[in-house]
Amino acid sequence: MGSEPPDCVFIWVREAVAKEQAHSWGDRRVADLNTIAIACCKTPAAKALPLLAGLPDDAFEHDGQLTKREVRAATLAALAPLTGETLWDVGAGCGSIAIEWLRAGGGRSAIAIERHPPRAAIVARNAASLGVPSLRIVNGVAPEALDGLPCPDAIFAGGGIGDAGLLPILWAKLRPGGRLVANVVSAEGEAALLGWHANHGGALTRIAVSRAEPRAGHHLWRPLAAVTQLAVAKPG
Repeated sequence: MGSEPPDCVFIWVREAVAKEQAHSWGDRRVADLNTIAIACCKTPAAKALPLLAGLPDDAFEHDGQLTKREVRAATLAALAPLTGETLWDVGAGCGSIAIEWLRAGGGRSAIAIERHPPRAAIVARNAASLGVPSLRIVNGVAPEALDGLPCPDAIFAGGGIGDAGLLPILWAKLRPGGRLVANVVSAEGEAALLGWHANHGGALTRIAVSRAEPRAGHHLWRPLAAVTQLAVAKPG
């Protein structure tokens, strides 16, 4: 007896290839099973942004509440982000510190706490446009807005430091071994940091930056507001 021929299975594949720029995709529907390849295209209008700290100020939408580029880079260095850590950005403004914390990768998370709803909306737009939509935004007033949040490994306090009760609460919430960094420009805020430093130590830094600006065919140095920064690690 001759061997029986093997069963033959025919699979008919219908393939469709679509090539389109992301902003032109619209509401187009595709099959449930598909392969997607994404290529980043540089256009004359496109602007590549680094993942290291210190994005240009104009990368952020803001209403004036922005930690300037040079101070922001120094602040993120003081926060010393590590893989898998969580940051609280208290008094987030436009969210620049939390956003740059996340852009560096490493499985980090961040929570931006901002009391003003319009600014909280700006934070959300900046997070989306700069590639970190996972940023959690809490629209509320510290310290009440901090209740129930995941325990932070690092805290940046950019607003509300003049409130004498805020620093002790942030310190109590911080994990052992965590870092607290606070920036102030007001005399009241500086007094609060000086008092805290006297009791808890840490590093005090005055950051003064001047930028050259064109004026009548020449360049003049225009100073930014000097920032007093406290960076302190909680004993582990």
